[in-house]
Amino acid sequence: MDVAEYMRYDALGLAELVEDGQVSADELLALARERAAAVNPRINAIIRELRPQADARAAGTLSGPFAGVPFLIKDLAQDYAGVPTSSGCRALSMLAATEHATVVQRWLDAGLVIFGKTSCPEFGAKGITEPELFGPTRNPWALGRTPGGSSGGSAAAVAAGVVPVAGASDGGGSIRIPAACCGLVGLKPGRGLLPSGPADAEPMHGAAVHGVVSRSVRDTAAMLDVLAGGEAAGPYQPAMPTGPLAAEVGADPGHLRIGVRVPTQITPDPDPEARAAIDATVRALGDLGHSVEVLAVPPYDDERLAKDFLSSWFVYVAWEVAETRLSTGAGDEGFERDTLIMAALGRATKGVDYLASVQRRHEHTRRLTTFFETYDLLLTPTLAKLPPLIGQFDLPEPLQRVADALLRTRTARLLSLTKIVDDMIDQNLGWVPYTQLANLTGRPAISVPLHWTAENVPLGVQFVAPLGGEGRLIRLASQLEEAVPWRDRRPEL
Repeated sequence: MDVAEYMRYDALGLAELVEDGQVSADELLALARERAAAVNPRINAIIRELRPQADARAAGTLSGPFAGVPFLIKDLAQDYAGVPTSSGCRALSMLAATEHATVVQRWLDAGLVIFGKTSCPEFGAKGITEPELFGPTRNPWALGRTPGGSSGGSAAAVAAGVVPVAGASDGGGSIRIPAACCGLVGLKPGRGLLPSGPADAEPMHGAAVHGVVSRSVRDTAAMLDVLAGGEAAGPYQPAMPTGPLAAEVGADPGHLRIGVRVPTQITPDPDPEARAAIDATVRALGDLGHSVEVLAVPPYDDERLAKDFLSSWFVYVAWEVAETRLSTGAGDEGFERDTLIMAALGRATKGVDYLASVQRRHEHTRRLTTFFETYDLLLTPTLAKLPPLIGQFDLPEPLQRVADALLRTRTARLLSLTKIVDDMIDQNLGWVPYTQLANLTGRPAISVPLHWTAENVPLGVQFVAPLGGEGRLIRLASQLEEAVPWRDRRPEL
């Protein structure tokens, strides 16, 4: 097998070759490394190698549904014992994890060969992947553009053919945004289905969850089967799917009634390419016998939801910075300017206002639940605009000087009295106003790659399902994958 042949297989396909004795785990590992050596200097997706750990596993006896398949994990909350989880942060870059994260252990138990960690923005706090610690990760389809975030490193590696599937996580769209930017499948499972321990119970009050980005729906489904289920130290035992999610691949989804909404209060006039992605999806859904209705009124208040999301996000970043200072002794030099600004805004948030933003999640959930009384799924673009250019969201130099002065004098909280939050909504959420809904309501959602621009830049579309709707999403995504194939599309790197 050579690299070109290796790249034609999804993860389950590679596992079948290993099981049949047609290829060995160490041969696959060598091919993954060969591909990484060829493309990583251009895309900067892998920021830490796990060479001795991977060599030992590939040389040993492996079992499980993904036995022998090369794999990458995200450098955020996906701890590998003895290896730093830097979270894109200078202060954490040398602090080794003391134990495996539960999801990492489950990936190991499934037979995967983890050989590296992928880049993310500091603390996963942005929809782009440009950490100062490692430099920007680039989109394999358009090197001048972002692969999205915060799972941008994983998405770039999968799109570039280094691995067929990689670890990801999603607190506001961080699986679905990179999947959409890189032409991949990205499913955010419903709240509580996958574990977050042992270090965490419900990060961001359950809004943040683990998962993967992949090229095939069946890999995504089989990965959920590997990861799903509670843990001894978890907050509760989740309701499990009635059967393996892998069995949903190829199953008839039946006739679905789907409501579609494109404009939002944050982005009333999305890019024509986002509309083109929806138009192509609506045609495909109609050909498959589903009913799609354009919603005259949005099923939730996206402007209020965005403010609630950012309010709680800033407080969470403030906590992350405080915890990192405590564990490492780092000063401001250990963090990026933007992170310190977000942390200052978080500290300036009154406790009662923070609680109000968290409590209002129930209002958003009830409105979405009412929508699901009539419709089976909500369809939106995943991206309202093309993936941004690298550096597009850099703070202008005059504002950098102002921010540095405020941080130096410990008066950055004064930023809360300005329109900076509104500006951050416009800039950072304006191109991705659709994804935070599923996080705050805890509903499952998937991005599937159904549209490429004339310049060959992918834009995904998102389906949001009611509680327990992972199977429905997989059945529909599998049907669309068959009708509008995407697995063999490759960027020219």
